[in-house]
Amino acid sequence: MTGTPLRVGLVGYGLAGSVFHAPLIATTEGLTLDTVVTSNPQRQEQARAEFPDVRLASGPDELFARAGELDLVVLASPNKTHVPLATAALKAGLPVVVDKPIAGTAAEARDLAALADERGLLLSVFQNRRWDNDFLTLRRLIAEGELGDVWRFESRFERWRPQPKGGWRESGDPAEIGGLLYDLGSHVVDQALVLFGPATQVYAEAVVRRAGAEADDDTFIALTHANGVRSHLHVSATAAQLGPRFRVLGSQAGYVKYGLDPQEAALREGTRPGTEGWGAENAENDALWGRIGSGESPLTGGGRPVPTLPGDYPAYYAAVTAALRDGAPNPVTAREAADALDVLEAARRSARDGVAVRL
Repeated sequence: MTGTPLRVGLVGYGLAGSVFHAPLIATTEGLTLDTVVTSNPQRQEQARAEFPDVRLASGPDELFARAGELDLVVLASPNKTHVPLATAALKAGLPVVVDKPIAGTAAEARDLAALADERGLLLSVFQNRRWDNDFLTLRRLIAEGELGDVWRFESRFERWRPQPKGGWRESGDPAEIGGLLYDLGSHVVDQALVLFGPATQVYAEAVVRRAGAEADDDTFIALTHANGVRSHLHVSATAAQLGPRFRVLGSQAGYVKYGLDPQEAALREGTRPGTEGWGAENAENDALWGRIGSGESPLTGGGRPVPTLPGDYPAYYAAVTAALRDGAPNPVTAREAADALDVLEAARRSARDGVAVRL
């Protein structure tokens, strides 16, 4: 990438901002982390320690007041702020990346997409798990016909967190857009739609299991896709025994993969993209690899191991940079995010009313 780096303003320096966005922005050729917006003194100190040249702002209005000094705004702020802040950024003439979920409703997401189109600005959604190692591997297997026709897609994003951590992500206030349906559910629904296309029917169960919890912490979503594939999606904070991340059953073979992509853990530990072996599973431990086969369980040696492709979160911001500089495709559009929100809204209605919802 040639030319002056694009200057990025990052709003929010909590988990999303400090662990995911800031390191990815700072290590993407063609981008520079210009400003971090946070009113928290400890987070300001953290940002300055990690990026000594970064400028600090205490609020988004301070950032938008000097919109002419920036080329991109990234919103890693609480979910309820995404729509108003994205609206303000677009009206200030700035392209925007929004962490998922972009909004609480599909209608809001489509309104933002229309505003971005009207202003001729990029509006992209950070769906980093399209670049998970297991998802990239599964996409390749499907594209190469290794499974035949896929009949059922099982996806689990499970954790064991028996004690609520509190905060807005676990708030029962609908305005906060918290709970696992909109948090981890945004990931598993997006992946299902990318793989198998639009859904025509949604059934869901959403439960609050933990004492003191306010928002759903154990949720199941069943999708019927227009092409006939059935997706069974599980997200949970109360899974004492973790199931396979993927179990995909086709007319010729099935694929089963345990474990999570290593990139989040690496980022949390302070490892930066670009280091040797980034995104790769331990090559000496093929027990982490998924297995493909038919008629046997992978846990008893059935099937053959499939080397996992390296995960590639940096590809998202590289694609954003190419879109801004060269007019390359937006890696994740707001309208794609709106399609996923259609599903999440239907899932919420289904869980509330105990019925399947047609789309």
